Amino acid sequence: MTLALGSADHPARILIVDDEPHNRRVVEVMLAPEGFLLLSADNGEDALAMVAQRPPDLVLLDVMMPGMDGYQVAARIKGDPSTRNVPIIMVTALDDRNARMLGLAAGAEDFLSKPVDRAELVVRVRNLLRLKAATEELALRASELATVHAIAHGATARLARLQGITAALGNTVTQDDVAESVLSEAIVALECKAAAVVVTEPGSQTLTLLRE
Repeated sequence: MTLALGSADHPARILIVDDEPHNRRVVEVMLAPEGFLLLSADNGEDALAMVAQRPPDLVLLDVMMPGMDGYQVAARIKGDPSTRNVPIIMVTALDDRNARMLGLAAGAEDFLSKPVDRAELVVRVRNLLRLKAATEELALRASELATVHAIAHGATARLARLQGITAALGNTVTQDDVAESVLSEAIVALECKAAAVVVTEPGSQTLTLLRE
């Protein structure tokens, strides 16, 4: 979880999206002491292009922008399976219930009202980065567990089939019976295709076709 929160070698990448240069600069000054890698875009189209190229760890997204507004940008980010887990904080001068409902519908995780308070900004950013890190850690552990389960299931199935070979050998009498039993059980146990069973006597280079 250290990577998502940021470290000296791998600082968390935060994308600031606002059409006003002054607003972007204010947020950058507030977050710079925290050691984050700060990126910026002045419109929704550029922001989406940057997110698609390399998803950031978090997006600070202004709502009121010309062209594509913040709601549309958020909906596009959350609608893409490769970026849907990127947390979004919407920054708005609109402090009403309807604006926040629209933001939630678009997929935003949190909101900040302008003018932005530095302490509140830092706390909300860090909380969402921790949540993202915990979610990614949980997904990784679930994937590892599923892989281990699949391997164990396959090993158990193969062991059962090999035990079938042993049982089949116990019920054979002739060499042909042995070859027939081993071949049929081995093909199933090893999940492969075989055309023939060939044996050779110790010290001999003569091959004997048992079954074809």
